[in-house]
Amino acid sequence: MIGNLIIVTAPSGTGKTTLVNGVIKRDDRVKQSISFTSRAPRAGENDSVHYHFVTRERFNQMVDRGEFLEWAQVHGNFYGTSLREVEDLRGAQFDVILTIDVQGARSARTMFPEAISIFILPPSYQCLVERLSARGTDATDDLKVRLDNALGELAHFQSFDYLVINDDLSQATDELSSIIIAERCRRGRRATIAEKILQTFNSLSE
Repeated sequence: MIGNLIIVTAPSGTGKTTLVNGVIKRDDRVKQSISFTSRAPRAGENDSVHYHFVTRERFNQMVDRGEFLEWAQVHGNFYGTSLREVEDLRGAQFDVILTIDVQGARSARTMFPEAISIFILPPSYQCLVERLSARGTDATDDLKVRLDNALGELAHFQSFDYLVINDDLSQATDELSSIIIAERCRRGRRATIAEKILQTFNSLSE
């Protein structure tokens, strides 16, 4: 059975990357699809670890070849998810997390309607302002753009399957991890295994 596809979406600065990394450290059955982006690396970011950093020309070529499961322009830069990478990981029975924006989540769910979608919320507007300011990676204009975009993104929370509020990091990580584990236990995913277990009982009664 192929792994689940988990879509994680949140406004910039909500802490989605930290949460996802926390889940991956706990659960060796979870892998993250590394997105491609046309933006330059930030301080401390490494190619093929945080993102696959490519030129806009190469990104556009990948779009033309249909290599992306989804792609979008966010804050003036392009981001995309490799369809082949996701399919390979799921085929190896890993649950795959896509950390993408609202627009990308919509595209991914259109292609994979069985995907599980999770929206991460900050506890408040002021908390998001503080977190973005503390990062120190955005100019004042960029900060305003991210905050304006956050309002528009938050308006879509009702279209997601699960909501996690990242107020306490440990609790939020527990919740995200629990959702992924619970989804593996759905009857539809384990019915075949259950039937095989039932057959072992039936064989004893024959």
